[in-house]
Amino acid sequence: MNIDVLISNLTNPVLLFFVLGIIATLVKSDLKIPESSSKFISLYLLFAIGFKGGQELSHSEFNAEILYSILFAIFLSVIVPIYTFYMLKSKVGIPNAGAIAAAYGSVSAVTFVTSVSFLENQGITFGGHMVAIMAIMESPAIIVGVILIMVNDSTQKEKKSIGSIIKHSFTSGSVLMLVGSLVIGLIADATQARGIEPFTTDIFKGFLSLFLLEMGMVTASRIKGFKKYGLFLFFFGILVPLFNGMIVAYLSGFITESAGNRFLFAILAAGASYIAVPATMKLAEPRADAGIYIPMALGITFPFNITIGMPIYFAIVQLF
Repeated sequence: MNIDVLISNLTNPVLLFFVLGIIATLVKSDLKIPESSSKFISLYLLFAIGFKGGQELSHSEFNAEILYSILFAIFLSVIVPIYTFYMLKSKVGIPNAGAIAAAYGSVSAVTFVTSVSFLENQGITFGGHMVAIMAIMESPAIIVGVILIMVNDSTQKEKKSIGSIIKHSFTSGSVLMLVGSLVIGLIADATQARGIEPFTTDIFKGFLSLFLLEMGMVTASRIKGFKKYGLFLFFFGILVPLFNGMIVAYLSGFITESAGNRFLFAILAAGASYIAVPATMKLAEPRADAGIYIPMALGITFPFNITIGMPIYFAIVQLF
């Protein structure tokens, strides 16, 4: 691994604001981002990354690489929940195993956004279709996770319809904003779209910094309640994403030659959802303990990926 890349990532102002958020909670500071502002920032980030991706996609010709990328993404979002579920069900029970499996098979939009910033710092380009890939990977993992619970839990009397689960996964606010912005960016007139570039580009990293400041505070507050579940889930939250990211960083080389696309594939495989999955699982499987899978995704996997994981996946892409 290139130590310069690691140092550059660890001293990135965006990441340092995440650390500041952790420190603020540990010292019991009254620093707080208002809830309404937090929701706006979240929507802004999804809007900006979706719209920019749609614009990039509008300039791309649909070809075999994009088709293979979509199929590869769907495969990942199905296989990861399956193997993680069977690793977990004897440790945390079927409902929790299904929720965790769905989270780790799905993607983290904020990790993806941070990775885009990482690529920009390295001067590496990527295809606009990767934003569509991120959106595509959200729902299959959630659906697979719920199906695994239904199939394995003979005591569950109330079965949620697959149709309602699919509908909720696509109409979830975060997914709808991301997909909607992508479609608008795809069909928008290029000349007209340039008029909002200062909003989607120039202030992007500033809003990302504020968002990660809050994520740092949330991480530090929720990780305390996670300690009672032991070291198994802690190591799971690091080693499983690391394995997924490293394997996909290599395998993606058979799909695309683009270093940027391969790196983003690795990030998508390594990330864990803490937005779309909790919202969906609250409806589909209320028995699953959000006090387990949210701290795992947000307090362990997310900080690992944006500090140590990204340079590792990037190094593998460069090596192979």
